[in-house]
Amino acid sequence: MTLSTYLATLQPDVRRAVRGLRAAIRAAAPGAVDGISYGIPCITIDGRPVMWYAGWKQHTSMYPIGAAFLRAHGIDSKGYAISKGTIKFPLTSPPTPAFVKRLVKARLAQWRKEAAGR
Repeated sequence: MTLSTYLATLQPDVRRAVRGLRAAIRAAAPGAVDGISYGIPCITIDGRPVMWYAGWKQHTSMYPIGAAFLRAHGIDSKGYAISKGTIKFPLTSPPTPAFVKRLVKARLAQWRKEAAGR
């Protein structure tokens, strides 16, 4: 599956939201490359998936962004649903590019730290 194929499967409002989320993610990680992993879009660095995102009927999501991650990075997620490894953004209330950038920068720092330990 390609990113284009994935996007084509989404309803128009969800597709727009995912494209907006992708644009914010890519702006925060200019060296990253688009990919598909676990059947959803991701960004990769050095061929390894770093962060995933997806569109659903009522929301978009980013992974792995859970409560522990947010606490560890001092990020306030007020207004968004959080589960073990997911932050959900309602289609009616998308995140700001600045908020997405903060999430991506924190995830990239975490990923680089993990990669250094490999």
